[in-house]
Amino acid sequence: MNRGDTLLRRWLVLGVGTVCLTLYGSAQVQTETSTTKGHATSEVTVERAEVVAVSGNDLVVRMEDGTLRHFPSVPESARVTVDGKELGVHDLKPGMKLQRTITTTTTPKVITTTQTVTGTVWHVTPPNSVILTLADGTNQSFRIPRNQKFNIDGRMVDAWGLRRGMRINATRVVEEPITQVEQARKLTGQMPPPPPAPAADVPILVVVAAPQPAPATAPAAAEAAPPARLPKTASPVPFIGLIGLLSLFAGLGLRVFRKIA
Repeated sequence: MNRGDTLLRRWLVLGVGTVCLTLYGSAQVQTETSTTKGHATSEVTVERAEVVAVSGNDLVVRMEDGTLRHFPSVPESARVTVDGKELGVHDLKPGMKLQRTITTTTTPKVITTTQTVTGTVWHVTPPNSVILTLADGTNQSFRIPRNQKFNIDGRMVDAWGLRRGMRINATRVVEEPITQVEQARKLTGQMPPPPPAPAADVPILVVVAAPQPAPATAPAAAEAAPPARLPKTASPVPFIGLIGLLSLFAGLGLRVFRKIA
């Protein structure tokens, strides 16, 4: 169906004493509307990014192509699913991975509007219009489509063949194709990976402290010192001579004391 036919498509329903007319008014006109759905198609788009910075409700992310995107004033109602939990914008951390999946569903529809009116020909102005007397006794004017033919008692006539007093059921069917587009968005995330653990055989930190010598106490130092020894060449002869000299001086002193006494 081309685009020109999508505006209004009229189906003219013909039968004995039946004609399709374009309805001017709405009095005594019965309207029915139905919708027919076509085959729906879906398109899935996935966008991935990494959180760079979060300040209040402002979010900056790095897209897969390396570009930075700024999302100012992220609403409080926005949620991202991370490990089964619903997080808000204030829970996002730099390094988190985000993925937004957008599913766009396009459904073609046709809205069919059927308008029906029953009346008696009161006046006809061929080939353009006819005035019908409706069931409530009022007269209403309708436009006749160009080149319209009418089946009256088994013979086909145009607007010129209509006569006053003929009973007519006028029906107009309008089809209006539309396209319904729906989008479903889902935002998921992943926490940044933990820092790598050090290898088992590599120490994290090794501190080597230089040994401090213990302070030596005086008794310990004395005990540690070796005893003094006289040289093996020493002799007791000088010591004996010294004793003899002292004895001599003592005897002389006693003699002098006696003489004075």
